[in-house]
Amino acid sequence: MSALKADGIPFALGGGYALWVHGGPEPSHDVDLVVAETDVEMAANSMAAAPLRIERPPEDWLFKAYLDDDSAEAMEEPALVDVLHRLAGIPVTKELLDTSSEYEVLGIRIPVLPPTPIMIAKLQSFSEHYCDFEQPLLVVRAIREQLDWAEIRKASQDHPFAEAFLFLLERLGVIAPF
Repeated sequence: MSALKADGIPFALGGGYALWVHGGPEPSHDVDLVVAETDVEMAANSMAAAPLRIERPPEDWLFKAYLDDDSAEAMEEPALVDVLHRLAGIPVTKELLDTSSEYEVLGIRIPVLPPTPIMIAKLQSFSEHYCDFEQPLLVVRAIREQLDWAEIRKASQDHPFAEAFLFLLERLGVIAPF
């Protein structure tokens, strides 16, 4: 984060930690940063110069940055940052990054994505291969007042697993029926 900030590369905190900043439960896995698809190479070069070890997994919507130095030795695994440039298959744009607000997160002021686009991406990622509603249900219960439900419902049309999650929320009384 510090490298991107110092090099002037637009980014935002996304994923579970962004939802945590907005009041959701604290996640226990990696940190997700979001950069515009047009800035991927600049972001990777900036983080490599930090120095972080950059890996390009087979998924073509992110790269991974690992902290492998002595400060990570006490950890079982090196610290990991996923740097995403597409959310649910849609390229991240400067316009999306511009919707971020600045928060102090663990001692550094950084832009944080609003919760609605993060939840949309999470709901659209559900499939027959991954459909665990537990964590998203905990998040939604914690931050439901901050979510734009009309936008989420519109984005969830024709996504059966997302629609099923919304139906569950209605039946549990977490959100009002549409």
